Amino acid sequence: MPSIALFQDYLAQNGGAERVTEAIHRTLPEAQLCTTMVVPEKISPYLRELTARTTWMQALPAKARLYRHFFLLYPFAVESANLEEYDLIVSSCCGYAKGVKRSKDSVHVCYCHNPMRWVWRFPEYMERETFGKVTKAALRVMVSALKKWEMRAAQRPDHYIANSHIVARRLKAAFGVDATVIEPPIVTSRFWISREVEDYYLILARLNSYKRIDLAVEACTRTGRKLLVIGDGPDRARLQSLAGPTVTFLGRQSDAAVNRYASRCRALIFPGEEDFGMAPLEINAAGRPTVAFAAGGATETVIDGFNGVLFPAQTVDSLIEALEKLEGQSWDSSAIRRHAQRYDINVFQERLLDYLYQVSPAVQNLYMLRRRAG
Repeated sequence: MPSIALFQDYLAQNGGAERVTEAIHRTLPEAQLCTTMVVPEKISPYLRELTARTTWMQALPAKARLYRHFFLLYPFAVESANLEEYDLIVSSCCGYAKGVKRSKDSVHVCYCHNPMRWVWRFPEYMERETFGKVTKAALRVMVSALKKWEMRAAQRPDHYIANSHIVARRLKAAFGVDATVIEPPIVTSRFWISREVEDYYLILARLNSYKRIDLAVEACTRTGRKLLVIGDGPDRARLQSLAGPTVTFLGRQSDAAVNRYASRCRALIFPGEEDFGMAPLEINAAGRPTVAFAAGGATETVIDGFNGVLFPAQTVDSLIEALEKLEGQSWDSSAIRRHAQRYDINVFQERLLDYLYQVSPAVQNLYMLRRRAG
């Protein structure tokens, strides 16, 4: 049996990257899940049951609260992981996993969500933070060191898969590597088209400042539109301070609740710039459109006037104009759902296996074993 490892930076939340990792493992259930550290209560039941191999970072305290603060430790932990026994390593990487070391005979395929976003766009991130001058200066030095490490680490994988064409271009510009694009999977079967649409807009996201959820909160507060915010995160208190009586924060919700809210909303508001962005397509799977900032992955998945509306500037006024445009036209729910089905998990798994078959003898052997097993 070929030996396969699936390595993710860390497993301390349940966002888009973790859903991709789960989909990769469902495609390669023979793979051993590996990571720097796990916070079991924060991840999906599927990943929790896999008993991931971890590094010395698993012994660190308060991981659920402090995992982001350990950013300088991840490179050391990733490089300490011993993956020499594996024939194939597939990494799901938001920043660090690309740096794993392995034997000279193994193949490393990196599914890359982006170069380390906050490292490569550090000035932009600092604009929205309230750190003092000394803290910002110290962070600048640390980030410079991380950037140098990532540029070295980026040369270790044999092959790259990017989650969008814009990320493929970023990888080429940052590291000089070529990447094949395989978009993240959407489980469209989770969602359905409702006969009833209610008068509210929806946010479905982790509440981090870079996602610019403040634009949606302020736009709906100013115009009296109803907004439901599903998700939690470090920016929640600030967002609540901006919100008027028409904005409701629901925190984390079950999949069943998310599906119900998705199928009945007027539209999803997607005001940040994401590397891909799975939420717009999930809402599309429920037959509802998205109002999205015209940047990043949204420009590849949101077709203006067909499955959503794009707004050109990250301002409250620009978003309000887009909401008015959306309300002024009708939407074909069935056509919107068919668009989302182009990104279904079955499509993802087929494309991923085909790609790995081309580059990895381990997957070629795995194919033969599966056929013999029937």
